[in-house]
Amino acid sequence: MSEASRIRAGLLRQSLERPPRAASCWDPSTTRLVPRLSPANALPMQKVGGYRRMSLSYASAPRGEAMAAVFLPGNLQDEATCSVCLEFFKDPVSIECGHNFCRVCIIKSWKDLEMDFPCPQCREVFQQKSFRPNRQLANMSEIISQFALRGAKGAEEDGLCAKHREALKLYCKDDRRTICVVCDRSREHRPHAVVPIDEASEEYKEKIQGRLDFLKKERQELLEFKVNDDKKTQELLKTLENERQKLLLEFERLRQFLHDQEHILLGQLEKMEKNIAKRQNENITDLSKGITLLNKLIAELEEKIQQPMLEFLKDVMSIISRSDDVKCQKPVPVCTDMKMHICNFSLKTVVLEKVLKKFRATQRSHEMVLRGLERKPTPERGGLEEPNP
Repeated sequence: MSEASRIRAGLLRQSLERPPRAASCWDPSTTRLVPRLSPANALPMQKVGGYRRMSLSYASAPRGEAMAAVFLPGNLQDEATCSVCLEFFKDPVSIECGHNFCRVCIIKSWKDLEMDFPCPQCREVFQQKSFRPNRQLANMSEIISQFALRGAKGAEEDGLCAKHREALKLYCKDDRRTICVVCDRSREHRPHAVVPIDEASEEYKEKIQGRLDFLKKERQELLEFKVNDDKKTQELLKTLENERQKLLLEFERLRQFLHDQEHILLGQLEKMEKNIAKRQNENITDLSKGITLLNKLIAELEEKIQQPMLEFLKDVMSIISRSDDVKCQKPVPVCTDMKMHICNFSLKTVVLEKVLKKFRATQRSHEMVLRGLERKPTPERGGLEEPNP
């Protein structure tokens, strides 16, 4: 025989050897045993729907007697219990045979029937679905349920079985509650796994201690992870701040370099513009002198050719010689002289465009890489899952 079985047998033997307690019952209001009411001083009974009903009056009965009435012979709780749902009556009704049921219970029992309505208790059959409210039974059930609830709470607080008034010395693992030795021998708990409360307490304490150690370890790991993660995060933020400062510095240098290059290139353009204007003015001056000389010579020749023959022949060779000596040289065109300088300057602009294009392409590639990293699924966050209630 196992240890649990021996303890069960010993507790049962003690309960069986205990003298009968018919002369007293437990009063939760005073937390002590009080005498049961004898038939002489019991509260009067009334007829309620075919059953005896006890008149419970707070004014006429002392508090101890009112509480003791819950345990009177005749099992008053059974009188206030519906035989269908096995609970205290809720809105009780009486049917033709005199039995009482909850309104919901009898309606549910006759739900699918169109004729021949049987009584759920005595099986008497009725031709019509008929019942009437039983208000007196409803009042009695309400009062008895209140006393029963108080008695059960008082018994549980004092470590006694609410049903059998025995000490709660065993634990039912199937129902997960404490029971007495009488409950252990009942049909309800007979196939269940039952152990002494000290053994059950020790077993569950070990389990709880194991869970407690595990949860403390998990908490410590999370705290260490939090500290390390905060430290790495601060280092990362510091690195980002350094990168920001470097970026600002590099862009400031780049802006200064571009500003200097812009100033130099604009200066070169301005210088070329001045040279072009100067060359253009020089060419205009030279051309104006040549045109003036030619206009003067053309005028002399036109005047000479209009003279009479004798006068025309005078000094004709001299004017012809002077006209032959006139040779006007064309100046070098401005576009020819400055075109090479402009082409050389355009090469600088092309190089600048290529550098900017390469810079933009590099920036786009970096942006694509960053977007790809952002789109990558992040690992699942850790943490404890809330236990199911």
